[in-house]
Amino acid sequence: MAFDSLSDKMQNVFKRLRSKGSLTEADVKEAMKEVKRALLEADVNFKVVKQFIQSVSERAIGEDVLKGLNPGQMVIKIVKEEMDKLMGSETTEIKLLPSNEVTVIMMCGLQGAGKTTTVAKLAGKYKERGKKCLLTACDVYRPAAIKQLEINGEKQGVPVFTMGDQNSPVDIAKASVEHAAKNNIQIVFLDTAGRLHIDEQMMDELKQIKENVSVAYTILTVDAMTGQDAVNVATHFNDQIGIDGVILTKLDGDTRGGAALSIKAVTGKPIFYVGMGEKLSDLEQFYPDRMASRILGMGDVESLIEKAQNAIDEDKAKEMEQKMRKASFDFNDFLDSFDQINKMGSMQDMLSLIPGMGSQLKNVEIDERQLNRPKAIIQSMTMEERSNPDIINPSRKRRIAKGAGVDISEVNRLIKQFDQMKKMMKQMSGMMGGKRGKRFRMPFGF
Repeated sequence: MAFDSLSDKMQNVFKRLRSKGSLTEADVKEAMKEVKRALLEADVNFKVVKQFIQSVSERAIGEDVLKGLNPGQMVIKIVKEEMDKLMGSETTEIKLLPSNEVTVIMMCGLQGAGKTTTVAKLAGKYKERGKKCLLTACDVYRPAAIKQLEINGEKQGVPVFTMGDQNSPVDIAKASVEHAAKNNIQIVFLDTAGRLHIDEQMMDELKQIKENVSVAYTILTVDAMTGQDAVNVATHFNDQIGIDGVILTKLDGDTRGGAALSIKAVTGKPIFYVGMGEKLSDLEQFYPDRMASRILGMGDVESLIEKAQNAIDEDKAKEMEQKMRKASFDFNDFLDSFDQINKMGSMQDMLSLIPGMGSQLKNVEIDERQLNRPKAIIQSMTMEERSNPDIINPSRKRRIAKGAGVDISEVNRLIKQFDQMKKMMKQMSGMMGGKRGKRFRMPFGF
């Protein structure tokens, strides 16, 4: 996570504040010095840091706070509220035009920021919401740019409009919007050309597209790993062509994350989404309050719940619940559970969203391969064995262990755990049934 170092430093400051029964003005000033240092080291814009520290200090050094019952906690609350404001307070949505009109979203940015991948990620998000989307290849300069967009579009199940590399980006953009209007396509994403640095030719091209096509949103893709340069790039693009918001990529990388804390304050433009990985599903809507919670070590339970809701099939969960009540579930159901949990992302990422877990996991490496070993064991079973585990005798166990590449003791352990779980569920089902036939719904299908 980009903010690991900043988060550690902030949590150390808060730990000292909480440990004091009472706070003096000097205590608050000393804490703010450390917060200031931590923010500057995270590459947050120095003007933004100055304003942030001033706002927090003015609110924190007040009689109500210093003489309150829990002054340390009140100062932390103020820091959280001011950090929310810094990043935009509220989540900004991309609002689409009425369904009978084409919403054109122009994606721009420098080369290397991940723009072509990001535009496919964004199109995939809207396709999941039932919107008809079209990706338009307007980058006619970079070798293989069109092919990259076509590959990503195919993976996302979103069509790609291309006229090759011999036509002008303006003509391609106009033709794609006309095509969308004729075919009832609701959103057109223009993947424009980037450069290694900001130049007049790139800006002129973007201006011409906006002059010839009714662009609803101009979204800039910036690389979080470039730190303060990302803020400078956003400022230049906004000054030259006018942007409506930003998508911040590579926020999962080893970066200080200062761009996320600076862009809104410097440009006045919101962050719409953040890229949290290389997979086409690794794009998250940006929630300023949730990001502030993560930075301050307070976790992000809401995002964890959303991941679960998106990953878990409700019908399958209900079916699993019924099977568990009757203790009739088998290894096929077990396998389904593994697949649904894996859709939520890596275990390390999920655990980091739980309050207090981020700092504890700092130096802990979770081997995802080890977590998948039970899955490998089940996949080495025949369909008959999965459906009827009672037939698994010693010779079958040896074959399963060999197929999964594990010791036979691991197969025995999994089968034992499975049997114990079935017995426990049978007991719980009887207890929950009750004499009057009352039934209680088990949470999350378990």
